[in-house]
Amino acid sequence: MGTYRYTLVKFVKDWMLVFGILGGIGAYLLYRAIPALHPAGPALYAVCKQIQPLLLFAMLFLSFCKIEPNQMRPHKWMLWLLLIQGLSFVALALLLAFVPGLPMREGVESAMLCLICPTATAAAVVTGKLGGNMAGIVTYTVLINLLVAIQVPLMVPLVHPVGGVSFLQAFFMILGKVFPLLILPCLLAWIIRYLFPKPHAWLVRHAGASFYIWAFSLTLAILMSTRALFHSESGARVLLQIAVISLLCCAVQFWAGRRIGRRYRCSTTSGQALGQKNTVFGIWMGYTFLDPVVSIAGGFYSIWHNCYNTWQLYRRRKEIESS
Repeated sequence: MGTYRYTLVKFVKDWMLVFGILGGIGAYLLYRAIPALHPAGPALYAVCKQIQPLLLFAMLFLSFCKIEPNQMRPHKWMLWLLLIQGLSFVALALLLAFVPGLPMREGVESAMLCLICPTATAAAVVTGKLGGNMAGIVTYTVLINLLVAIQVPLMVPLVHPVGGVSFLQAFFMILGKVFPLLILPCLLAWIIRYLFPKPHAWLVRHAGASFYIWAFSLTLAILMSTRALFHSESGARVLLQIAVISLLCCAVQFWAGRRIGRRYRCSTTSGQALGQKNTVFGIWMGYTFLDPVVSIAGGFYSIWHNCYNTWQLYRRRKEIESS
């Protein structure tokens, strides 16, 4: 019985990405297929928008509870990665701000989303399995979250100005949504670590719950992306455009990360730090601050980086078996 349960749990975890994507798409299609549910649509939409940030907060909080602050050490390669993410995001945002009628606007916004999206908290686990430096990627995760919390409120109002709202007002509105979501979980986790060791120990023992929170968050995020796609008038051309852009962003970031890391003898760590993304946050940011259809880029990116990670882990297992 124990072996069967272990096998079932492992199967669910291995295929949770697929379950989350299919669950999100299926839930929205089911809603559309049942007219009796349509009057509840606005309320369900509002509930999803309220729940998603709370789930992201809980997921990051539990993940940060496992982080040992004294293991965090900045390295030169982190500066290069921060420059790549930060400057590329700023450049694309300014391009859209000064050329609002730019062709392929959805594709450019998708690239913005894929480039600035912070590192996934699960990247440390994958990096460890690949033989990289887990402490290094944890350090970068904290640094990129801080950069995103500052840059997104600065640049998004230029890309999508809100009528009747000044730049400063828009900045503080977005800052109020993004900063608590990315930075407060880290600060709260460390406060509990040093002031309340017993509750912290309990949280660490149950930190695995972050995986199930991620799974539910992914389902909701894909549901919202599917809704945005159905409500969009862009059509299949834009969908293909977003898929291709997200694939290119994924390939370029893994390549650039590994290339930079090679100079500092940490190609695996650097590659995962730049390439593996917190796509649930990216999807949330897409439908909250950008053109909602752009949130689909986060869903595509999730597929691409998980496919690449699967191949990397397979290759790593083969190397270990042959040695």
